[in-house]
Amino acid sequence: QVQLVESGGGLVQAGGSLRLSCAVSGSIWGLNAMGWYRQAPGKQRELVAWITSSSSTNYADSVKGRFTISRDNAKNTVYLQMNNLKPEDTAVYYCNADPHLIRVLRADFGSWGQGTQVTVSS
Repeated sequence: QVQLVESGGGLVQAGGSLRLSCAVSGSIWGLNAMGWYRQAPGKQRELVAWITSSSSTNYADSVKGRFTISRDNAKNTVYLQMNNLKPEDTAVYYCNADPHLIRVLRADFGSWGQGTQVTVSS
């Protein structure tokens, strides 16, 4: 069973940048789709970016132009570069993955990692 561990969060001022990492315990070659999600206090978890095995990427409108998702198959790691951060980006960020894109889009997973906290001060 593949395990994912998120890291790279922290406290940053508005306008700053952070780079999140998602390390996969096994190979990501079979994981066609990988996604970054976030959950703010009192809100539902939302999908903010996803990437396929062909490196096709998509973003939620709220982060488009500011966030960049990428994957390094050799390092079994997916990244989320976050620039021009805003206070509304404050949330716990999670990653998850599946051979099937539809599960990533639906956040259809039985388990999640502990996530990494991102806090953006105004």
